[in-house]
Formats: sequence, structure tokens, C-alpha cells
Amino acid sequence: KERHESPMLSLGKTKSREELADWLGDQKGLLSWKLDGLTIVLTYRDGKLFKAVTRGNGEIGEVITPNAKTFVNVPLQIPYQGELILRGEAVITYADFEKINGEIEDVDARYKNPRNLCSGSVRQLNSQITAQRKVHFFAFALVRAEGVDFKNSREEQFIFLQKQGFETVEYKAVTADTMQEAVAWFEEKITDYPVPSDGLVLLLDDIAYGESLG
Repeated sequence: KERHESPMLSLGKTKSREELADWLGDQKGLLSWKLDGLTIVLTYRDGKLFKAVTRGNGEIGEVITPNAKTFVNVPLQIPYQGELILRGEAVITYADFEKINGEIEDVDARYKNPRNLCSGSVRQLNSQITAQRKVHFFAFALVRAEGVDFKNSREEQFIFLQKQGFETVEYKAVTADTMQEAVAWFEEKITDYPVPSDGLVLLLDDIAYGESLG
């Protein structure tokens, strides 16, 4: 187990699209999937994957570095040479979930949903088992990358992470005026989306303004 450098807090919740628009006000936002898997914190040093820790209770997680190295799309080496810390969601696709469950003959022993399967896969003591489960990782937040100018923009951080070789959560830039249209787009897409999602996340693009809110 290991304590996180900064605690991972829960998100405020709403089911009202109007409340989302009101909260955003005159700011630009990023609306993205809230993927339903297991949150992981990755640390890179000197361009190499140094450490991976689960979210745990938000303050203390479990070190799973050997397992994270087997994730399908996690880069083991990146161009950036400083210390890079990011957060993302480890998930298993519906297709892989169905395939793995189909190979378990005992019906009672099958996994209830992709999230349960992912949680068990990520925390295996045998990394070879993790590798067989085809876990994917989607970055959703950059915690630290010293010496990089992100122009006070969360979207610039996403673009930076993509250039480093990470897949990020799918997102749309929004304003209060375009919020309804964007939510409707996600609502239509989720019916055949290959990765489990249990909602959407709204971020403020303006990093300093967001941090000023506490």
C-alpha cells in the first residue's frame, strides 16, 4: 500500500443538464466519459514507467506496477524526460468481458460486470493473468509535468498526454450554450460504446480558475 501525494476526491454529482450549464457559467469546459473501471495513478521518471498505484480509498492505494506494464495500451517509455504523474481509468471492453466470462463453465463463478472483472484483473498477484485480461487505460487527468507550459488549459494537457502516447478519455469542448447538444451526443453514442461508462465528467478548462474554487 502507498499513500497518494494528493488525495483523489469524489466528484460533485447531478442529473440535471441545466445544472451543468449553470455551473459552467461563462467558462469553457471539457465534457468527457466517466469510465466505469478502476482509477490508476501512473508515475514516469526519465521517460520510463516508474510506478502504478490504484485509487484505493482516495488517500491510500495499492502498488500494481508489474501489472500496469501489461496493460494493452500503456506506454512503457515516453518522450518526456521529467517526472510525469497522471490519472486514468483501467477498463475492460464489453467484448473482452463476454469472451472471458464465456470461458468460465461454472455460471456462478462468472463475473457480474466488466468493472468487477477489471478490479480483479488489475490487482492480480500474477502479472501473466493480468496480461491475458486485455486491460486498457484511458488518461483523464494530468497531475504533474514540470517545465511544460499548458497555457492554463486542461485541453492542452490532454493534447500533451496524447503526444506522449497515451489514449485519453473521449471529450468535447463545451460552453453553457452547447451543453445540451454535447450531452445528447454522448447519450446517443453510449448505446453501442465498447467501453463501460456510468456517466459524464465536466471539467473547467481554465486550470487556475478551477483550482481557485478549492
